[in-house]
Amino acid sequence: MSSRSGNDKGVAADLWSQIIATESEDQIQLQKQTTAIVYRRKNPQNDTLPLPLPLNTTSSSSSSCSKKSRVSLAPGKRISWNHRSLFTRGRTSIAVVAACGDKKRIRKNKPPLPLPLPLANYEKERAYFQEVDAFELLEESPSPQTKTWVMGTKHSSVWLPSHVSTVLTKWLHNHTTLPPPPSASLSKILETPELSTHISLHNRLLDFSTQTKCASPNTIETTPEDELGFAIRNLSLSSQDSVLDQPWDPLLDLFKVCGQSSPSTFSDVISQYCDLQSIAKVGEGTYGEVFIAGEIVCKVVPFDGDSLVNGEIQKKAEELLEEVMLSLTLNDLRGKDTHTHNVCPTFIQTLSLRVCDGVYDDAMIRAWEEWDKKHFSENDHPTEFAEKQRFVVFVQEHGGQDLESFVLLNFSEACSLLVQVTVALAVAEAAFEFEHRDLHWGNILLGRKGSETLQFILDGKKMHVKTYGLVASIIDFTLSRINTGESILFLDLSLDPGLFEGPKGDIQSETYRKMKRVTEDCWEGSFPKTNVLWLQYLVDILLQKKDYDRTSRDERELRSFKKRLNGYKSAKESVVDPFFSDLIAVSDV
Repeated sequence: MSSRSGNDKGVAADLWSQIIATESEDQIQLQKQTTAIVYRRKNPQNDTLPLPLPLNTTSSSSSSCSKKSRVSLAPGKRISWNHRSLFTRGRTSIAVVAACGDKKRIRKNKPPLPLPLPLANYEKERAYFQEVDAFELLEESPSPQTKTWVMGTKHSSVWLPSHVSTVLTKWLHNHTTLPPPPSASLSKILETPELSTHISLHNRLLDFSTQTKCASPNTIETTPEDELGFAIRNLSLSSQDSVLDQPWDPLLDLFKVCGQSSPSTFSDVISQYCDLQSIAKVGEGTYGEVFIAGEIVCKVVPFDGDSLVNGEIQKKAEELLEEVMLSLTLNDLRGKDTHTHNVCPTFIQTLSLRVCDGVYDDAMIRAWEEWDKKHFSENDHPTEFAEKQRFVVFVQEHGGQDLESFVLLNFSEACSLLVQVTVALAVAEAAFEFEHRDLHWGNILLGRKGSETLQFILDGKKMHVKTYGLVASIIDFTLSRINTGESILFLDLSLDPGLFEGPKGDIQSETYRKMKRVTEDCWEGSFPKTNVLWLQYLVDILLQKKDYDRTSRDERELRSFKKRLNGYKSAKESVVDPFFSDLIAVSDV
């Protein structure tokens, strides 16, 4: 019994070992199957798990297969941490716990954790903003303690690079009440030695740049941001400066340019050209009126007054002085000895200039009221001016009617208008980097004078332009920009934001906004693309606002021309467009 019992026990032990071994193999196989289900997108060919059935497989066969291969994933039968890690974000921490078997992390042979960082010291930043605040208080103070305004350490000279001089010039101009000095070209025309000591702020800054470079040839190269910061930190504006201490009287210079020692009266000026009683008003603008007197016209512009003119602040003497200088410069394009390389007859000729004061003459008031009855004037009545109001009278040739009121007859006249304006702008670009910047249909005068062609000279090339009997004249250079070779005359339109706030979709208003994008609101620079924008404006006017004899083919040509203008950077480039191929004949001078 004992041996049998012992034998039975041996058999039972062997049987129990087989059962344990069998269960262990089943458990391992089950884990493998479960892992395959979770991780694999495709099952290997030798896997015991069934492949997915095709769509036409019956439901019974599908259910039978699932019963054979399905593995229970009930919470009570968690197989491994690896499976749970697919559904949690903390995979790394779970893997570490599972591997170590303990929730405590053991750092062996690891460097100690870094100590907390000390609190940041912002003393330098605090000192910087205190300095900025102190500067703003100094700038905004209504009653500074002294007449000297100094930023940082005062230096006798400041090196300002050319690409930032314009920005600082505007900044200086906005922070000083002293009038700007005259331009170099104005001093040359006036031929006054006392004005030679005045140089513009822009030229002063450039001189400072030259002096500094000469004094410090080994200056370390800096970035534009560093240069600008250095210039601002060391900028000094002092009332003790001998250049700025000497006052500049633009009114006195305006008298000299007009050849006067004292103001004239309206009757003295107009009576030189016609009987005073025959004068008639022919147009108006925001800043003035236009009268015809015999064969000439008189543009009357008030300035330096305290009252508003048609809701706008009156122009200053220095603004009128620049417009006068610009008009006289464009006169040189009419074929004088000094300018034979570029010649153009299209810009209106200024015959004379006069400064007048006092109220309108009775004949002028009568002419104004007669025009008001027919056209309903938008301007203030001239009797509202003060008795001591000053005016500048531009005496110019009679160019005809403005494009807005002129009646075009056919497509040929429309083409003649476009070619004359384009070539005129191209010649002025070549001679003076000229940009009109306000070439709307009220600033183009038209007349029929019977000439078949007009002669231009562009960069030494003689150009004969067909007119079809139509002659154009460009007027009003208030917003224009020109480089005389000695100075740049321009109007800073960034100071007049209302100019760019016209109605959306309006052709003229949109052109102003396009100009602003092209110039990036820096109006001193040369951007001949603005002339191209006004040529596109004229095409739109001819397509949308003017009625004349034309065909659908003519309209397609205009639209194609406007589209091609997008690829030109200047009026000079536009001259070679195929649209003008039959309108321009070129020959050597």
